[in-house]
Amino acid sequence: MSEEFDEVLAAIGPRLRELRRRGGATLAELSETTGIPISTLSRLESGHRRPGLELLLPLARAYQVPLDELVGAPASGDPRVYPRPFTRHGMTIVPLTRRPGGLQAFKHIVPAGPNDVEPDPRSHEGYHWLYVLNGRLRVVLGDQDLVLSAGEVAEFDTHLPHWFGNADTRPVEFLSILGPQGERFHIRARYRP
Repeated sequence: MSEEFDEVLAAIGPRLRELRRRGGATLAELSETTGIPISTLSRLESGHRRPGLELLLPLARAYQVPLDELVGAPASGDPRVYPRPFTRHGMTIVPLTRRPGGLQAFKHIVPAGPNDVEPDPRSHEGYHWLYVLNGRLRVVLGDQDLVLSAGEVAEFDTHLPHWFGNADTRPVEFLSILGPQGERFHIRARYRP
């Protein structure tokens, strides 16, 4: 094998780890989604296992990214995003960006239903920004239990354990942008009478 091919393969593991961490998934959750054993996923991410199509295809589907993005193929220049919704923790998530690293944007849809779900706050690397489009969003941030209505915004460091759900029996839709650790959002607006 050529040296260039070896370099491409060596870069896949760190790219897979970064995608998983940016999405806030654990190896166990990814294993459940893809059917790939946790030990295999761990060896892929650490570079101790060579990736084949039988492993890369389910991972590309789970991360909602093109296969060429997983292997570091040159960009095609096509700026269109083809979102493929997926479901996690009972909510539908539509990716609005497709580049790993940097800011990631998502639309979340929490279905209508009884508000009897027990929050399970989790933390991970990054910084999160939320904007409620429709409905009422219940947000648990550490010890705080908040309800955001349409048009309201929240931002927080994702090291703080957090959880999202519907605040009543109606569905809720919200946008989220997840940034790398230390990256915050700044909104600049000027009031003009």
